[in-house]
Amino acid sequence: MSELYRAEIISNQSVQEDITEALEKEIPSIQYTVIPEIHGRGSHTKKLGDTIWPEMNFVLFSYVEEADARKIKDVVEKVKQRFPNEGISLFFTKAVEF
Repeated sequence: MSELYRAEIISNQSVQEDITEALEKEIPSIQYTVIPEIHGRGSHTKKLGDTIWPEMNFVLFSYVEEADARKIKDVVEKVKQRFPNEGISLFFTKAVEF
């Protein structure tokens, strides 16, 4: 059995559709969950959805095997190249299914 990973993408809402479309194209069977409105503070700016800090992030997470984790990494790198100022982060953790 292959190892399972949790992929977590945290990014500006402005590129959500670009990321999800690219993931679905690259991994047609991908299953994911999106939390559409996330407030927080990153290394460069706050995104609080208010009048002072109007932008917001979203979080997308998916549980995938290693081969698909590599595809997700490639997709995110390509989107980051197209939108270098949008604050796109990707994290992986090993997951255990019970």
